[in-house]
Amino acid sequence: MAEGVLVALDVGTSKVCALIGEIGRDGKLTVIGHGTVPSSGLKRGAVVNIEQTVRSIRDAVERAERLSGWKIDKAFVGVGGAQVESFNSTGQVSVAAHTREVSRDDIRRAVEQARTIPIPSNREVLHVERRGFTVDGQEGVKDPLGMSALRLEVEAHIVTAPQTAVQNLMKCVAQAGVKIDELVVNALASAEAVANETERELGVAVADIGAGTIDLAMFNEGSPFRTSVLPVGGNFVTNDIAIGIKTSLPTAEELKVRHGTCDLRGIDDDEEIAVSVLGEEAGRTISRAELCRIIESRMRETFELIGAEIHAGGAGMLPAGLILTGGGAQLAGVAELGRDVLQMPVRVVGPSGVGGLTDSILTPAYATSIGLLQWGASLLDEGEPARYESAPAAGVLGRLRSAVKSMLP
Repeated sequence: MAEGVLVALDVGTSKVCALIGEIGRDGKLTVIGHGTVPSSGLKRGAVVNIEQTVRSIRDAVERAERLSGWKIDKAFVGVGGAQVESFNSTGQVSVAAHTREVSRDDIRRAVEQARTIPIPSNREVLHVERRGFTVDGQEGVKDPLGMSALRLEVEAHIVTAPQTAVQNLMKCVAQAGVKIDELVVNALASAEAVANETERELGVAVADIGAGTIDLAMFNEGSPFRTSVLPVGGNFVTNDIAIGIKTSLPTAEELKVRHGTCDLRGIDDDEEIAVSVLGEEAGRTISRAELCRIIESRMRETFELIGAEIHAGGAGMLPAGLILTGGGAQLAGVAELGRDVLQMPVRVVGPSGVGGLTDSILTPAYATSIGLLQWGASLLDEGEPARYESAPAAGVLGRLRSAVKSMLP
């Protein structure tokens, strides 16, 4: 790829999206190509069929290539799945005695010390986020480089994922002919696209409601302190509709999108909708109120799960409330229901900050994809240090690549 051109690859439960972006001389990010196809071979964000997933990735990549005229050879790839976990850790080091001045090497050693906490052998560290530093007892230091000090302490947020799940994703991407620039956890990528610096500094949660999972990231003081994935998503609503009114999944999805809402206020009990019913040629009608009660019940339960995760992380640390994004956030009335259940500010936000071919992709459903592009752009911007340290870039990705190569035919 040419300098300044970068690619995002979002391999999700319902769709695979490839975006090609270009950073102009003015530093602005422009989308110059995109390809989106229905995904096959994934369940709840994890690969369950290698061949089908590879085919979906290839199809999305080829569409983006045709639209842009560029050949994709590497990409920033999103990582999801219900087993993404995080924890916080600290690392302390003595500052080099001959200078007593914090150097980049001191910072690196402190971060490495924070990473030494034991984790299960079947998990890999994907991100190490430097939340803040303490210099000789002085807390709240964001950038200690060049400060006089005897001891340096870092607080780090560490995100991990199952090793085999990551290897299977990497194997699919490799077989599709794409190298990996960096693996980025979906929750952090989505937050990059929809949460601004003020919100992250004040304290905010971002929930990307996908088809099979909800990617959740919680921020305060400018950086994440809890990252997790909930094993529920928009497909659960669709399944409930299909079971409740005895119709097919495609019909249930159409009913959800066209007629559904989470807000039961003002719905006319006499309003009816014609639906096809499994095993019946003639079909029948249902009340829209019945449909919406099914939707509201499942989404209320979903918000209760989100609320439990938020309270486990610290609801008092989120004065800016909850941002909803992802395809599931496009359901009518979702923010209103969220506010009712969680008793906190809730709003739906789509991605922003990019130009170009964006008419069809500046929607919440593409938050992860656009966030991956923005993540890559932030790493290419030499004048702006990256907020996140990617563990794979420091060696884990190399080990995973070696493991993947051993599995390739």
